[in-house]
Amino acid sequence: QVQLVESGGGLVQAGGSLRLSCAASGRTFSGYAMGWFRQAPGKERDVVASIDWSGGRRYYVDSVKGRFTISRDNAKNTLYLQMNSLQPEDTAVYYCAARAVYGSNWATTAREYDYWGQGTQVTVSS
Repeated sequence: QVQLVESGGGLVQAGGSLRLSCAASGRTFSGYAMGWFRQAPGKERDVVASIDWSGGRRYYVDSVKGRFTISRDNAKNTLYLQMNSLQPEDTAVYYCAARAVYGSNWATTAREYDYWGQGTQVTVSS
């Protein structure tokens, strides 16, 4: 059974940093693209960042460029999201997701992902 488990969320003041982790189990994800999404109350689940199967190509939504960094450690089957200069508008539940297509490139829509974690809350106070 495939499982994605996020950790690292919490409450932080504006300007602070958090590092999210997503531990995968049940299969290896080293050959598959993965991504981070977020969903604020009353809003849709939107992509934050995505990374291809090799880690060589990455995508960021404009609002986080220069502040967030997505990375992966395939040996540990773990995905990361380093979040710096956090702002109140970054407050949301953050989800880790993985694609099921081998050798996949990054993707920006939720329907392109096949596996999801349960989410971790990130709250940024002003």
